[in-house]
Amino acid sequence: MDLTENTIKFKWLEFVICGDKIDVAGADCYRDISERCNFAEVNIAGDNKPSHMGIKLSPSSEGSVLKYVSHEIKGDTLFITQKSDKIEVVTEIKSYEGTSALRVNTTVTNISDEDIVLESVSAFCLPNVGKRSFENAKNSYVTLFNQSHHFECQPSRRSFSDYGFTGNAPASQKKISFANVGSWSTKEALPQGIIESGEGNVFMFQIESNNSWYFELSDNGENYYLWLGGATIEHGSWYRTLRPKAPYKSINAVISKTSTVFEALDDMTVYRRAIAGKNKADENLPAIFNAYMHLDWDSPDEERTKVYAKSVAELGAKYYVIDCGWHNDEPADGIYLYVGQWKESKTRFPHGIRATTDFIRSLGMKAGLWIEPEIIGQKCEEMLRFYDDGCFLRRHGRKIGVMGRYFLDYSNQKVYDYMFETIRRMVEEYVADYIKLDYNQDIGVGADGTAESFGGVLEKQSAAYFKWIDDIRKAFPNVIFETCSSGGMRTDYATLSHFSLVSTSDQTDYKKYPYIVANFLAAVLPEQGAVWSYPVDGYQFAATPATYEKANESTSRETVIMNMINTFLGRMHLASHIDLLSDDKRALIKEGVEYYDSLTPVKKIARPFLPCGFASFGDEHVATGLKTENKAYLSVYNLGKPGEFSINVGKEYKKATCAYPKSNDLKYSLKNGILTVEFIEAYQARFFELEI
Repeated sequence: MDLTENTIKFKWLEFVICGDKIDVAGADCYRDISERCNFAEVNIAGDNKPSHMGIKLSPSSEGSVLKYVSHEIKGDTLFITQKSDKIEVVTEIKSYEGTSALRVNTTVTNISDEDIVLESVSAFCLPNVGKRSFENAKNSYVTLFNQSHHFECQPSRRSFSDYGFTGNAPASQKKISFANVGSWSTKEALPQGIIESGEGNVFMFQIESNNSWYFELSDNGENYYLWLGGATIEHGSWYRTLRPKAPYKSINAVISKTSTVFEALDDMTVYRRAIAGKNKADENLPAIFNAYMHLDWDSPDEERTKVYAKSVAELGAKYYVIDCGWHNDEPADGIYLYVGQWKESKTRFPHGIRATTDFIRSLGMKAGLWIEPEIIGQKCEEMLRFYDDGCFLRRHGRKIGVMGRYFLDYSNQKVYDYMFETIRRMVEEYVADYIKLDYNQDIGVGADGTAESFGGVLEKQSAAYFKWIDDIRKAFPNVIFETCSSGGMRTDYATLSHFSLVSTSDQTDYKKYPYIVANFLAAVLPEQGAVWSYPVDGYQFAATPATYEKANESTSRETVIMNMINTFLGRMHLASHIDLLSDDKRALIKEGVEYYDSLTPVKKIARPFLPCGFASFGDEHVATGLKTENKAYLSVYNLGKPGEFSINVGKEYKKATCAYPKSNDLKYSLKNGILTVEFIEAYQARFFELEI
């Protein structure tokens, strides 16, 4: 940090004070008001927006006329105050050791004598991402990360000119933007991106919201700018009335500046470690067995759980999680219509769920249970009688229904109290040391009733839910809480600052999971990202009983190896009918669990290692890993026909060892920084350690 009379330098971000204006260096304090892009952009209903540029959010009514008041540095945080006739705006910029990433938010206070209505508030707007020109448009790129069920974290890199920017017009109607609307924050895209400017700078951004959010990359004046923030009136049906002296604080946004994409990933990894949810019970990143995938699905029971648990304990898993179905007596094919009371099923667990969790503990493991705490089923008569209308999220006064569920409002004390008591019952009476908090549907634009706008209710609901999360974590510090949203539909760092682990996907095909594994380190820390491992395909048992013969016929040695390697870079969630596998295949699983455990110290300090860059579905070969100061750990996949796969890992690495499986029959070599693996089957994987 460095202060001079007219310049504020804060990490890589530099501000220039020009009289009563302050701008990010590289922007022009004195340019025409219709082109002025402020790093704090606020639009107020009824005020003049000095631009005809459609619904672009820069320039805004207040951002273009804000005047510099003061700045102050307190420790690692810079505060910049600006004012207009109606509002005071404080931009808070926080730095973190070891990274260029800066976390930014904006607080707006009404200093007028009348109510004002905010229609949009940026967390931050970077006005100088690059110079607007024809050449820059061709040579500047943005990487966005597409999301969908079973298709999470899929990067797409395109040039500015591909999006229609030419640099010829003074300012264009074009923009590169995305608006997530709803309570699944990452159902279509991750709230992040990477910008490679034609001038050699790389910016990576992250928006921290678990509901609606928006970013906008466009041109204004001589520069390209990047607007980051939450919902707006145009994108998420959000607005906020501020009475005189009332404040409003935006969500957080994060932005870093480096020279390469890989440096950007490193810096964001360091930042995420600084804010990630911590849990003492989760410090050792224990291997989890979850009985849902390719095994119980929605129908666990007491007797089968005992059989599976004995088998799982022999393989070294530390937790056994009973997923959906421990709680209701209705048939599995209709169970979601009735969930919500979260009381043990006497049909599936006739001796009570405690008898089963006690049995799991007697085997040396801890027990876990699943819950979907933000909803109740539309046929859950007990809870429909218990809750009044004010306990539900509603639109136009009617409960919002999606996939047979209604949504609970955590700002209602009755909801908070019942669900807090539910967790207490699960922990103290059912003795669950692990609770999986799922969320399997999206509410859409928001609700009405407890705030003035649909987006405002969603914002209020999120804050109330996080308060509940923090309260149960504080009350039950020895319990691991997992966040899951139908797989990876809430992979955002508003959520992950409250949780120590998150599901990355509900992908059911192990041959496709490598395409997610190859990229997920760009989105989530290795110590937080949970990945399924299910050596036995459970679909084969849909019509006929599970047998030793069928399980081993469909599960080869290479199937087991790839399933285990899928989890090594993240958090292992073992699953499927592994109790039916032969001794040699079970030995491979046990070896995999032991090796996974050995990687715990590495994951807490490592950074992404992507020698082949990001992967795309359909690639024949994939390589992805982690790196520390002296070593690299690399998952290598063949997902096509047999043959050689050569990877440029870097000449600093002198030695390669196949760490899993130990009994490796594939030839490989490391020469002049090139790791070559000779695959003899279409679908194979190996895990390597590389030493300097």
